[in-house]
Amino acid sequence: MDKNTIIGLVLIFAIFIGFSILNQPSKEEIERRQRIQDSIAQVNRQRDSLLKIKHAESEEIAEVEKREVDTTLSQEQLALENLDRLGVFASSATGASEEYLIENEHLRIWISNVGGKIINVELKEYKTFDSLPLVLFNNDDLIFGYTFFANSRRINTDKLYFQPIFKNQEFSADREMMVSGSDSLLFAMRLYTDNPDGTPDKNRYIEYLYTVYGDDYMIGYKLNLVGMDKVIDHGSGFIDLNWEAEMRRQEKSLVNERNESTVYWKYDKESVKYLSERKDAKESLKLPVKWVSFKSRFFVATLIADQSFTNAEISSVTDPKNTDDHYLKNMSALVAVPFGNEANQSFDMNFYFGPNKYKTLKQYDLDLERQVPLGWSFFLIAWINIYAVINVFNWLGDSGLNYGIVILILTVLLKLVLLPIAYKTYKSTAKMRILKPEIDEIAKKFPKPEDAMKKQQATMTLYKKAGVNPMAGCVPQLLQFPILIAMFRFFPSSIELRQQSFLWAHDLSSYDSILDLPFNIPFYGSHVSLFTLLMTISTIIYTKINNKLMGSSTGQMPGMKTMMYIMPIMFLGIFNNFASALSYYYFLANIMTFAQMYLIRKTIDEEKIHQQILMQKTKPVKKSKFQRKLEELSKQQQQIANSRKKR
Repeated sequence: MDKNTIIGLVLIFAIFIGFSILNQPSKEEIERRQRIQDSIAQVNRQRDSLLKIKHAESEEIAEVEKREVDTTLSQEQLALENLDRLGVFASSATGASEEYLIENEHLRIWISNVGGKIINVELKEYKTFDSLPLVLFNNDDLIFGYTFFANSRRINTDKLYFQPIFKNQEFSADREMMVSGSDSLLFAMRLYTDNPDGTPDKNRYIEYLYTVYGDDYMIGYKLNLVGMDKVIDHGSGFIDLNWEAEMRRQEKSLVNERNESTVYWKYDKESVKYLSERKDAKESLKLPVKWVSFKSRFFVATLIADQSFTNAEISSVTDPKNTDDHYLKNMSALVAVPFGNEANQSFDMNFYFGPNKYKTLKQYDLDLERQVPLGWSFFLIAWINIYAVINVFNWLGDSGLNYGIVILILTVLLKLVLLPIAYKTYKSTAKMRILKPEIDEIAKKFPKPEDAMKKQQATMTLYKKAGVNPMAGCVPQLLQFPILIAMFRFFPSSIELRQQSFLWAHDLSSYDSILDLPFNIPFYGSHVSLFTLLMTISTIIYTKINNKLMGSSTGQMPGMKTMMYIMPIMFLGIFNNFASALSYYYFLANIMTFAQMYLIRKTIDEEKIHQQILMQKTKPVKKSKFQRKLEELSKQQQQIANSRKKR
């Protein structure tokens, strides 16, 4: 063997010896293990002696005693197994399950000594669609625990038994506590390590410190690690916190709610992001993470770090095995909590359990309000909602008016804002309609396809002479488009409309149904929404009127006209399952557009516009760069055509 081989073998042997030394139990653990084994041996001897008794007074007595001994034996064996598996946390593997209720003005929170975690959150101000208490998740749906290595053993705190601490004292008597107003309440759960004799070591423990405020959806949560530097292995620089929950259904439409539920997160120095809502998704977050949120349509459960989590693994999955209609998705987050060499360490966090309401979330200044889907900023859609619509909507809603009336007033205000644009659009349409006969004459003059450039040039010259911009009617329509889309995002996202009734609609945030069908129609559903029907009919009427006004002036293709009638029919199937407030708004907008068009027609004198066009034609026309370019192209095209004829 050469020198390198020998050195390698020596190193391997040294590593093997070192690993064996590190993994061997401590002196205390050996002594404790020996005591347990001695107890087991004693119990075995007792059982053997019992089995040898031939003259018991009765077989029943002997059997009872045998069961007692077997129970003792199993407990001792379990203790030995727990010691092997959990080491200094062995005593925390067994206990009696207890739950503690803490209530404030908004929430009812149940904390269990099993895992020391919040196992149930009820929002007092809200109900489910079927009038039950609104519970975000309960104990059967939840995993919350830290995973780390202690003396080479993998420890998970999720199922270990914690000791409740209230007012710095161990506590088990009063299990219901109330806090209100500006008051706050501190409640802790401690996971003690074991002394060599199996008793709790009060100087070494993991503590969850909860701070419940009287008038807040936010709950303080602090992880305290006391004397754990000699217990927890800190080679990785962090410990894992595994948070997983089956989010529960709260709304009437399971499909819509599921399609709007997913995991949101925010990087420490970047914007808010989220996983796909329509399909299962997982992602590894390599950058520091500020918060992670489990979001349903109108409610969220969020874990927020005061500093940042080191990294995270997140997922949002619809469990195909879970056929229960009361569940939406399984959402999970495995976050890395920083852990160092200090004897006592703390990591500050917060929970937010509450409505996905823009005004409520905005006050925390954590970008939590970005979970309300208000549209894209780069199309001004989100800005329209944030800086205009929400403020007006909340102001009207706070007045105590029915939200159906609020939507009506909001629609009127939006139409008034858009009135100048509508007026300009109609005036441009009138000008185009007046010029239509002359445009038709130009079309007759240049019927051949090769004369298309000349036809275009002549048409543009006519527009220039008449002082008419053919795009003047399109631009205002484009300016209205962001508002149209903004409303499309705003109404389905507004928790204020949840379970608010108006006319025949029992819940403006969900679909209205005047007839439940005994069957399902593909792309439509199993119910008939009256607001959607009214919206569709009014849209078709508006399309017909608009085609009469504009079609004759623009030379619109027949196929395009047909498409404009087909689109409302397609939207009938889409909007049938949407929020009734949205269909109601579009219906109102169509009705007000009819009234608007009527009033504008009464104010616009088309004969006067005609005279203005005739006067404009008499003025000298300066050719634009675009017109000069068209002329050059036309000449080039004519030259090419002439050269082809000569050949």
